Amino acid sequence: MGNKILVIGSGGREHALATCFAKSPTVEKVYVAPGSHGMKDVAEIVAIDAMDFPSLIAFIKSNQIDLVFVGPEAPLSQGIVDVLSKEGIRIFGPTQAAARLESSKSYAKTIMNKYDIPTAKHSTVHSLDEALTYLNQHPAPIVIKADGLMAGKGVTVAIDDETARQAVHDIYPDPTVHCPLVIEECLIGEEFSLMAFVDGENVFPLDIAKDHKRAYDNDEGPNTGGMGAYSPVPSISREMVEEAMDRVMRPIAKAMVKEGNPFTGILYGGLMATSDGIKTIEFNVRFGDPETEVLLPRLITPLDQVVLDVLDHKHVTLEFDPRFALGVVLASKGYPHAYEKGLPIEGLDKVDANLFHMGTSYADGYRNQGGRVLFVMNYGVTLEKARESVYKEITSIHAPHCFYRTDIGKTQGDLQ
Repeated sequence: MGNKILVIGSGGREHALATCFAKSPTVEKVYVAPGSHGMKDVAEIVAIDAMDFPSLIAFIKSNQIDLVFVGPEAPLSQGIVDVLSKEGIRIFGPTQAAARLESSKSYAKTIMNKYDIPTAKHSTVHSLDEALTYLNQHPAPIVIKADGLMAGKGVTVAIDDETARQAVHDIYPDPTVHCPLVIEECLIGEEFSLMAFVDGENVFPLDIAKDHKRAYDNDEGPNTGGMGAYSPVPSISREMVEEAMDRVMRPIAKAMVKEGNPFTGILYGGLMATSDGIKTIEFNVRFGDPETEVLLPRLITPLDQVVLDVLDHKHVTLEFDPRFALGVVLASKGYPHAYEKGLPIEGLDKVDANLFHMGTSYADGYRNQGGRVLFVMNYGVTLEKARESVYKEITSIHAPHCFYRTDIGKTQGDLQ
């Protein structure tokens, strides 16, 4: 009998995870909780909320699940790994304490400072007065980062002082509010994502991916959870990856062991290749979304075997399809701000590409339910061929209430 896998989550990342697990020869069945209707072809959908730990435990035990893989950050930050591990359940992800690398920007900066891990020059402030004083001394461009989990939308890259002050006022609506806020220099360079399977001090990197955070073409508009991605990234050299491993990824894993909070799970380094070397923008403690949707389709090594080997403290070797994978997000008009839900999406049956459901519901056909709705991904022997294929297939989708960027994989540095 093969492995029974439960994926926790409901978005495009979890759809990609379920698809990757399902294609493994050693997987018998994949479940996704809470999942979505769009995943039904690769997994059984389980109507249990990701934060309902008691119901998840009951389901896992009654169905003899062999491995639980947590997709999103929220249940990790609330201690799902701690709770399920105490029940003897094999679950892949960091403890609540280790998950603070993502759930608290100020904690992550403290660890980076303590262990000399390169990052932007920064300060953590706790009040409106402190923040405004710092801004007066450090004019724009500057980056404002809310401390907690913000679904990828808690960062403001302020190109002028007015935008910076407004971002600070949004965090501190009146002078009595006190909470941590990170203000840091605006780094210049090429951004990329390096994700790795981690077991204590052992770090096994995946291929590089690059996502596009800004809402609109030419990297304009507000930050989002990501509007498109591709992998591999030709402009990021092997030497840059080694520098990132030597100066960021391995040191942070060792740091967490020294801090008494060893990290197990997926560690995501949001990195910038600058003229002054690799710098850390942020850490996430789970697969990136949408990077997962271009990385996992390229993974040849069976995912269940990789995860179980990491949990068993074994060495892992990852093999990837050499082709490029590129994908584009269809988002609800208005995202990352307010948008209308429940509007129909037609033509999906005509799309000859990989479709990952990020935020859809089903009622007499698919409808938009989230800010990011669908991820359309395809392969190519070159990045440009992958691009052309995806944008050709997107035209088959009829969703006038959605928008997408037309320049994924075509911004500066992408086609080098």
